[in-house]
Amino acid sequence: MNKSELRKKYKSLRKALSEEQIEEYSLAIANQLLKLDIWDKSFYHIFLTIEEQKEINTDYILNILAGKDKNIIISKSNFEDYSMSHYLLTDSTTIKKNNYNIPEPVDGIEIKSSQINVVFVPLLAFDKIGNRIGYGKGFYDRFLADCKPESLKIGLSFFEVEAETFETSKDDVRIDYCVTPNRVCQF
Repeated sequence: MNKSELRKKYKSLRKALSEEQIEEYSLAIANQLLKLDIWDKSFYHIFLTIEEQKEINTDYILNILAGKDKNIIISKSNFEDYSMSHYLLTDSTTIKKNNYNIPEPVDGIEIKSSQINVVFVPLLAFDKIGNRIGYGKGFYDRFLADCKPESLKIGLSFFEVEAETFETSKDDVRIDYCVTPNRVCQF
């Protein structure tokens, strides 16, 4: 299958999930994350859930990060150049959905990509060597390319690894781990 077919397949699989399944799987993913040796870092980037896309509920991970007193970074998307700017999530951060239903900070303390230690990456599918398929605009590939090489890139997926390796382009950035409700895959 090519990327377009895989996107369609996984969007359809996600669409079939019930609210209860999404919550159960999201909690299981958060619990799997606790098994990773990643909690000694300072700056953690996380995406805020697009409920309309039936994405993983990242509130569980946000609670872990807050409980461990970590710096939580969230992003704002620029659809003109497909870039992202990153902001520290604080008690005073105002979140508003953009035209694509992506919850984003209105403003705040900007954080450079180079400061981020761990990035939790949204995805639709992943393969056995750490390639991922997102929504296809390249936001995360551009962002991850700007991070330090040692920054950990952790995909979060409701579904297990795809057996076939994906076609890739020179701009695709592989993830270091992918966490599913049942396991942690390391690449």
